Amino acid sequence: MSLADSISKTLVPIHKEGYPFIAIAAVLTIVLGWIWSPLFWIGLILTGWVCYFFRDPPRVTPVVEGLVVSPADGTVCLMGSAVPPRELDLGDQPLMRICIFMNVFNCHVNRAPIAGRIVRVAYKAGKFVNAELDKASEHNERNGLIIENDNARIGVVQIAGLVARRIVCFVKEGENISAGDRFGLIRFGSRLDVYLPQGTKPKVALGQTMIAGESVLANLKDEEAGDIVARVS
Repeated sequence: MSLADSISKTLVPIHKEGYPFIAIAAVLTIVLGWIWSPLFWIGLILTGWVCYFFRDPPRVTPVVEGLVVSPADGTVCLMGSAVPPRELDLGDQPLMRICIFMNVFNCHVNRAPIAGRIVRVAYKAGKFVNAELDKASEHNERNGLIIENDNARIGVVQIAGLVARRIVCFVKEGENISAGDRFGLIRFGSRLDVYLPQGTKPKVALGQTMIAGESVLANLKDEEAGDIVARVS
């Protein structure tokens, strides 16, 4: 392996959404250094952190049919039955919800939990309360997707938080997506909620650390959950 190959495999790619922020941080660093040289080093650290925040490392997604993978890096902060947001049109009955909280040090690129067709994209303006709180699902700014395949219909909701002020979604209704594909990101910390079919048994625990596109949240083919817990009619 050449030195160039070694370096390219070591460096983590940066998502293009981060380029404007990196440029702003770099210019600010130069200005600060011009004003007072010690401030240059503070700006340089800030620029490095912005690069780190927008990193977009490759992920290897399990290909076993029925697996639901985490859509985000972070920690499982809430788990249990909850009524999905009205705009998702998933009904008014409680579904299994798994919430993953992303702090400012997590990778913020969001990935599809299952393969399928995106049948709904629904944005709703809202507040910016602490994303770790249960009420954030109802009151905060959010963007929801429904991904549907032959086996199930799953809701994924991007939720803004105290620091996060910009939800970005790359996909549109009618598109097909594979499990682990990038579908969006949230700038500077927030949360992802996954609504699973009724009867699904999670394969995770509260406080567990998730890796987007790799960590398994549930298995829709789990025999204990009745083989396939919910089929699309």
